Amino acid sequence: MSLHSTAANLVTLASEGAEHGGNHDSLNPYVTGVGAFLALMLLLWITTRFNRDR
Repeated sequence: MSLHSTAANLVTLASEGAEHGGNHDSLNPYVTGVGAFLALMLLLWITTRFNRDR
């Protein structure tokens, strides 16, 4: 398989995926952001509980 044919296949694959917009209907960016923020805050809280010597 040559580099040119591989690049052509990747371009075709990328253009097929772009038709749907890339987002799933059930994914809400606000819920995802709040969930990530809460997960990071939980990790920060756990880290500070184990680091009491400071």
